[in-house]
This record gives sequence, C-alpha cells and structure tokens, in this order.
Amino acid sequence: MTAFKVVIPARYASTRLPGKPLLDIAGKPMIAHVCERALEADAEQVVVATDDSRIFDTVSALGIQTVMTDPNHQSGTERIAEVAEKLGWRDGDIVVNLQGDEPLIPPACIRDAAEALARQKQAGIATLAAKIEDADEIFNPNAVKVVLDQHGYALYFSRAPIPWHRASFPDCRDTAGLNMPYLRHIGLYAYTVGFLKRYCGWSPSPLESVEALEQLRILWHGEKVLVQIVDRIPEAGVDTEEDLRRVAARLARA
Repeated sequence: MTAFKVVIPARYASTRLPGKPLLDIAGKPMIAHVCERALEADAEQVVVATDDSRIFDTVSALGIQTVMTDPNHQSGTERIAEVAEKLGWRDGDIVVNLQGDEPLIPPACIRDAAEALARQKQAGIATLAAKIEDADEIFNPNAVKVVLDQHGYALYFSRAPIPWHRASFPDCRDTAGLNMPYLRHIGLYAYTVGFLKRYCGWSPSPLESVEALEQLRILWHGEKVLVQIVDRIPEAGVDTEEDLRRVAARLARA
C-alpha cells in the first residue's frame, strides 16, 4: 500500500460561512468529519494546517496533529508546503491536499490520488476526474472540465466546454454517441514534497488569472499533471447554509 500523508488546510474566514471548519454537523465540528475521512483512507499522518487559534485548539483537542501557518498564504498549496517544511518531510514523500469543507469525500478518492501519483515518475502531482453524465454540466462554468492526453496527463483545464464538439454544439446538448467522454475535474490533489517546493517558487500565470483555476499554473510552467479517472463525482462539500443542512442530514443517517 502506498504510504502518504494528508494535510487539511482550514481557515476561519469565509465570506458565506464564517468559522466554517468549526460549524456543527451531526454533533461534531465539520473539521472532525474531514479528519475522519483522511484516517479512513489509511493515511500514515494527518495534519490540519490553520492560521486561526480557535481551529488549532479544537483540532488539537481531537488528538489530531495541527500546525499554525502563515496567515498571508495565497492558497492552500502554499500552506501545505509550509507544513512539509516545518515537519521536515522528504522530497519524495506524497502529500494529499484535502479541503477542510469536504466531510463527505470518499476515503477511496484520497487513496486513489496518492496511489496514482506513486505509480508513475513523470508528474509530481496527481488529481482526479470523473465522466460527466449530465450534458448541462458541460456548459456549467462552476464544473471544471479537463482534457487528457493518451497517457492520462492533463492537456488543459477549463470552465468552458472542452473539447468543443464542432458537429454537435451549441445546437445540441445530447452527448450520446460522442466518441470522447467529457470529464469533470475533482479538486483533490496529491503532490510530492519536491513538487510543492518548486510550485511555491513559480509566479502566477495569465491562464489561471483568466480561468480562475490555480492548477493552470502547473501546465503554464511546463510540468505534467496526472489525472486518475474515478467512477463518480463525489458529493459536494459545504459552501452555503443549504449545503450545511444537506451534509448534516446525510451524516445523521450514516
């Protein structure tokens, strides 16, 4: 079994749901559920990275390792790189970035990303995608699409419908019979520590600014992103009060 670590970036500030990691879901703070998913994936080490003492204290009381990080980081990736440096992880160690608002993430997805990365040597980062079943999702800018090469490495990520099927769109949204499935990107990443160090030295790219997709920085700087295809898109995380109620109902039934 592939050895890997999980880091869960968790910030207190949230425009729509302030204090989101600490919100109660089925009798536990949301961050506790996320940590449980990481442990169920058989991660050898689970660390919460935060810049807030309230989150630090709550997670520490759960018996989960917690690291205070710089509040000025621009992304969770930078926060994870700081954790790796502080804890002295080696360049070849595999780290999965698990968002702190994903209490329903299947543990198998966490393992899939880590194991996909471990099976090859060309990319320092792996992520997930699943086939789009609903044609309307192809045109939804909140659903990020990805196109792969023949070896499973990303050619491009976009909020636009890619690839553009010239004969079918935009007059018809029926994807039946198309010989190339449309893939939705799932924002779960596994990295090597060595990749994280390189990433933090790169400047933002024009592509990521236009699409508002941080992963395009990697392609812009000439590195590969391995994409592991999984059976289905995981249930959405928590961004709104409605999401909170949905997830709470789901976990109360579990």
